[in-house]
Amino acid sequence: MILSASRRTDIPAFYTEWFMNRIREGSVCVINPFNKNQISRVNITPEVVDCMVFWSKDPRPLMKHLDEIDALGYKYYFQFTITAYRRDVELNLNKKEIIKTFIELSEKIGKEKVILRYDPIFLTDNYSFDFHLKALDVLCDRLKDHTNKIVISFLDDYRKVASNMKGFNLQQLSERSMIEIAGALVEIASRYHLPMETCAEKIDLEELGINHAKCIDGELIEKIVKYPIKHKDKKDKNRDYCGCMKCIDIGQYDTCVHNCLYCYANVNKERARSNYKLHNPKSPVLFGDYNIDLVKDRKDVKSFRIAEEHFDKIKLFEDEA
Repeated sequence: MILSASRRTDIPAFYTEWFMNRIREGSVCVINPFNKNQISRVNITPEVVDCMVFWSKDPRPLMKHLDEIDALGYKYYFQFTITAYRRDVELNLNKKEIIKTFIELSEKIGKEKVILRYDPIFLTDNYSFDFHLKALDVLCDRLKDHTNKIVISFLDDYRKVASNMKGFNLQQLSERSMIEIAGALVEIASRYHLPMETCAEKIDLEELGINHAKCIDGELIEKIVKYPIKHKDKKDKNRDYCGCMKCIDIGQYDTCVHNCLYCYANVNKERARSNYKLHNPKSPVLFGDYNIDLVKDRKDVKSFRIAEEHFDKIKLFEDEA
């Protein structure tokens, strides 16, 4: 099983204590975001979890626990987002400190396990085409030795975030504009020898040398865990144009309090703050009360690992060990 923590909220930044309690206990209860009466208890012991993928804009609170996570036998990597937007858009992020965190994390666990995300990209009067080019150039210069690639995406769902972006003169990007922006960005990244990919984008940019990303990436996971995994090409069908392999996400929508105006997972900022106040680190669910009678053990969650006897004792990635 691949555990995602989480595309729905920033668990490393705001829910580290809760997360550590969950892996120490070996299970977590996940409320179906589309049906609150469906609550699943998921086994997340190291015997079942092949790899964990952390999504964060500031994972420093989790970093002090990485030695314990290692000792418990878990494998993991990070999708780490850094943009150059200022506090008018990303209200609660200190970019100078976050860049330091990125470097420290990379030096601790290895740059192949820390993927730089520059997303979402959008244009306004204050955040122009040239702004993004200069921002990515600075970011690549600082982080070129601390990651192996960059993932970008564009702000596609304008209607969903429109109410939070009033007054910004948010531009609707055409396919031609996306191609122009991506072409300029990949040229900058290539100067620093950093390949670029897109996340869940309909547009095909392969002619520019930009492939579709698999943010939950079976091939990368195999390199990290040092064994082959089953069904690595089985897609997670939760989002259109997403290349991620199947996973279990343990987050909840409207619980992140970074207060980024463009966020599709936390559109209602007041609700997110209210939900955050309901958080109990000792609870099996991320926030709020739940009915124990509704909890059902999820039986379909199994490890993707292949038993050693099935590949004749040959070690995968032996030359990389």
